[in-house]
Amino acid sequence: MALRSRLVAFICTLMVAVQGAAPAGATVRIKDIAGLQGVRDNQLVGYGLVIGLQGTGDSVRNSPFTGQALQSMLDRLGVNVRNSTLRTRNVAAVIVTADLPPFAGRGSRIDVSVASMGDATSLLGGTLVVTSLLAADGQTYALAQGRLNVSGFSVQGEAERVTQGVATAARIPGGALVERQVADQLASLHVLSLELRNPDFVTAERVAGAINAFSRERYKSTVAFALDHRTISLTRPVNLSTTRFIAEIERLTLEPDSPARVVVDERTGTVVIGRDVKISTVAVTHGNLTVRVTETPTVSQPEPFSNGETVVVPRTTVTATQGGTGRLAIINGANLHTLMRGLNQIGLKPAGIIAILQAIKTAGALQADLVVQ
Repeated sequence: MALRSRLVAFICTLMVAVQGAAPAGATVRIKDIAGLQGVRDNQLVGYGLVIGLQGTGDSVRNSPFTGQALQSMLDRLGVNVRNSTLRTRNVAAVIVTADLPPFAGRGSRIDVSVASMGDATSLLGGTLVVTSLLAADGQTYALAQGRLNVSGFSVQGEAERVTQGVATAARIPGGALVERQVADQLASLHVLSLELRNPDFVTAERVAGAINAFSRERYKSTVAFALDHRTISLTRPVNLSTTRFIAEIERLTLEPDSPARVVVDERTGTVVIGRDVKISTVAVTHGNLTVRVTETPTVSQPEPFSNGETVVVPRTTVTATQGGTGRLAIINGANLHTLMRGLNQIGLKPAGIIAILQAIKTAGALQADLVVQ
């Protein structure tokens, strides 16, 4: 009896563990699905010169802007080359881009990307000369300079050329120094706004509810209000810094909602089905029709001592085969797992699944948005 009791207890424990392992909605932090309005990167761009190339730079004849920039740079350094003809191939004109992160102070370093804009064949071994990076307001916010990190190469011989990656684009990790700080008024704001990265009315209401449940216990008041499907307004409590307030809010977790959507990519055969996608009861069968056309032309020779001509006689053979199992399966997608079992029951390849999903959507049984890329 004791052994039987222990066996029954073990089975009950195993059943509870299996039920606990059932898939459930994943909870995420608010900081992973929303961001503070106004806290964003700023794009910077500049025009500069890369020097030190081994004859793979711009040709001044085909890229006159490179020669003009080189002359201007030498003039600033006290070298007069206005009446000289520049024929160097060790210089390349480039566009330098960077993203200025929020709250970046003076003296901090940011990564920059460099891309050739002339007829240079490679930037390997080059060094970027100090370049001003401008924002949309025309002001200089950073200065970039340093040795280029090129991941690609291009080698060419008399009859063959080997290319890997892109040799005319490069990066400089930490290659720019921030010289101007973007004005920040976040600390003085009393009313803040959270913006969802994937706008949704249900998710916005859940975020506001989670924040208010926390604030009623912590601050004895409600501080969040969902304005629309993207924005949640936050009222910062008095005598609490903005940094502390946002840090406490971002740690809260919830289960976001998403629309029922099916995304298919016919080029790669990729099918992504959302969790809430459902299909009304339908019967589906699928078969592949293969048509093969074979051309076997023959040569017709005239009879001996006749005045005929040798001609080519076409001969075409057409065969059609119907592939697939041809089984009729009933699909009733009450949930994602049932839907996948129904599709796998037919035994289809990705191209067949895409065709069936499009047909089910046309029949009005797919209760989701079908996005074809």
